[in-house]
Amino acid sequence: MRKLLLLLASLVFFVGIGYAAKVDSLLTRSNVMNKGIKAVVVTPDSYSAANHLPVVYLLHGHGDVSGGGWFKRNTNFELLADVHNVIIVLPDGGYDSWYFDSPIDKACQYESYIIKELIPFIDNNYSTIAKKEGRGITGLSMGGHGALYLAIRHQDMFCVAGSMSGGVDIRPFPGNWGIIKRLGNYDEYPERWEQNTIMSMLHLIKPKSLGLIIDCGTDDFFYEINCKLHSELEYRNIPHDFISRSGGHGWDYWANAIKYQMLYMAEHFKNVAKEKK
Repeated sequence: MRKLLLLLASLVFFVGIGYAAKVDSLLTRSNVMNKGIKAVVVTPDSYSAANHLPVVYLLHGHGDVSGGGWFKRNTNFELLADVHNVIIVLPDGGYDSWYFDSPIDKACQYESYIIKELIPFIDNNYSTIAKKEGRGITGLSMGGHGALYLAIRHQDMFCVAGSMSGGVDIRPFPGNWGIIKRLGNYDEYPERWEQNTIMSMLHLIKPKSLGLIIDCGTDDFFYEINCKLHSELEYRNIPHDFISRSGGHGWDYWANAIKYQMLYMAEHFKNVAKEKK
């Protein structure tokens, strides 16, 4: 509760603040999928070649190609970048990739794209803190799953991860959202579904490796599985913040949730930097 109150108090600073961040629309190259992939990069007003900044990767949900939903709904990423002094990267994760490297579709290798191609591209072309301590990842719905999935599998790459209304357990939904196209039928390949669901990956989280923030509305159809994730993290003594409040699976909820996520990540970057001194 104390952390939540601090978050709420800090959000007051968003009111009345102008911003001068820059938004770049890029076409990156994926050799692993042999195609160009769009990405949006938001750099704060403080950005310069001499000022190395942390990066937050923000993954969109199912059907929201290129993450355009964020910008259509006036989420003010320029303000978020300026206030927290971070770079925000919104990659195109495909219509229904779930951010897997699909074992059955060579055209859907989004884990490899983000980890091996996009992140090096961003670090090579922007002034970033190009190491674990300066890198976070979060997302909504399919992207919430993707953010936790990538962070847990690559704890050498990220120091903090989050999820908003995340599909953190795909097993109860074997016929939904195109997952079957990425992993095959659940009945035929249950091991693939087990290996690629967040609930079966928690044993991989190393002590003090990841800051975690999980957020889901009480009216969301993913609420129950997010509560189970929270309980399992508690059982395993894995530190994390868990936020639940009234709201469903929609943009009104996410436009608010992203503010909590960005604040949490910015504070985590600062704390990690202090610990390194």
